[in-house]
Amino acid sequence: MKKPSIIGISSLCFLVITMNACYYDQVLPVVPVGEVGEMSFSQDIVPIFNASCNATGCHNQGGQKPDLSATNAYNSLNSGGYINKSNPEASELYLWMTGEKSSPMPLSGPNATYNAKVLAWIEQGALNN
Repeated sequence: MKKPSIIGISSLCFLVITMNACYYDQVLPVVPVGEVGEMSFSQDIVPIFNASCNATGCHNQGGQKPDLSATNAYNSLNSGGYINKSNPEASELYLWMTGEKSSPMPLSGPNATYNAKVLAWIEQGALNN
C-alpha cells in the first residue's frame, strides 16, 4: 500500500486553505432613498418591524431592547437613542439593520429595501406619522 507523500498532503492542505479564503461578504444593492418616497412610521416602518423584528423573544414587549411592538416602537427608539436625526446614517437602528454595528438585524440578513425605507424615514425627520 502506498503512503501519502508530504508534498501531496501539503498540496491538499494548501488547496483547502486557499478555497476557504475565497469568501466574499454579501453586498446589498443600494436602493436610492429618493425611490422610496415619503415615509410614514405607521404605514411603512412598523410593518417592517412586524415582519422581521418583534417576534416572540426578540424586540417585543418584555424582549430585547428596543421594544419594536407597534404600540411602543416609536417611543422606544427615540428614548433609547437609536435615532440620530442630524446624521441618519449613524443612527444605531440603521447600523444594526445594515450589519455595520454587529450581526445584521433581522437575523435572516440585511434587506436593502427595508434599510432604504428606515434611512429615508430618519432623513425625513423620524416623525411619528
